[in-house]
Amino acid sequence: MNMANNRIWRLLAGCWLLVSLPLQAAEERPVMTVTTIKPVSITWPQTLQVNGGIFAWQEAVVASEIGGLALVSLSVDVGSVVKKGQELAKLSDATVKASLAQQRANLARAKAGLALAKANSERAKAVKGTGALSDQQTTQYLLAEESSTAEVAAAQAAVEMEEVRLRQTRILAADDGIISSRTATLGAVVQVGSELFRLVRQGRLEWRAELTAQQLGRIQNQQQATVTLSNGSTTTATLRQIAPTLDGISRKALAYFDLPSDVPAKAGMFGQGEIRLGEEAALILPQSAIVMNDGYAYVFQLTGDKVSRRKVTTGRRQDNKVEILSGVEQEHTLVAEGGAFLKEGDRVRLAEVTR
Repeated sequence: MNMANNRIWRLLAGCWLLVSLPLQAAEERPVMTVTTIKPVSITWPQTLQVNGGIFAWQEAVVASEIGGLALVSLSVDVGSVVKKGQELAKLSDATVKASLAQQRANLARAKAGLALAKANSERAKAVKGTGALSDQQTTQYLLAEESSTAEVAAAQAAVEMEEVRLRQTRILAADDGIISSRTATLGAVVQVGSELFRLVRQGRLEWRAELTAQQLGRIQNQQQATVTLSNGSTTTATLRQIAPTLDGISRKALAYFDLPSDVPAKAGMFGQGEIRLGEEAALILPQSAIVMNDGYAYVFQLTGDKVSRRKVTTGRRQDNKVEILSGVEQEHTLVAEGGAFLKEGDRVRLAEVTR
């Protein structure tokens, strides 16, 4: 009986061996053929990725300096390019001209009175001490000359005031620039200080980058940034100044970058920028070597003919290259591509090693 049992067990063991051998051979077969790569250390530009808006460098307000007059002509509109001193609009000047004529007449009368007073004063001085005129009369003639002189000065000032008012009926550009808004309406009676136009001074625009307190300490004047505009075009901007304070709500500060005069941008557009901070060494891998899983980045390291999955921390990206901040070293051999089809401990066939 025992001999029969032993025979049965030997037969079962033999069958198990025949079945298990193909399975073991299948498990040892390589999953796929891979190429490998090692991380490369290169010098990469160090940048800050920030956002901001496009604004006018400065806006000049063109307002009326005289009130109670109607607008009789408008020479420009929104978008017009103007020069400093160019006429933008004109106010009715009929009443001002009439007032100026009246003041000039007053000036002429005052000058005639001064001439008479001077003649009397000269005669009084000539006969002084002869008894022809009393001392009181002499004094009156002398004081009359001084009074007439003051009247002439007052009349001259009144004329100059009206001449100023006449010049103010022409609304002129305060600086070179582009008209950005117009509130002036033909026929409207304006008041002193009424805003009629706004213009972007010298046509200059700036990019205002929003920076955190940590980013603020890494930038300085004259650094450059590459700004990508909302229309897809890019331009280079130069840092002019940094705001001395942070916003109390957003906890961010503004950095003001000058844009070139020929930039295809408009005030109010949005811009994404890279501020260039200099260069530093970086350990990089091609994007194909990185496998994303559950929001984390992994690479597969090759040891012999087996792979192991390693979690890495990535940094900057440029031209399908990824900066590796931690997780692998420069001497590690990694799977160059196809890592998405591998798992921990898989056996692979090595096709080529590239550096």
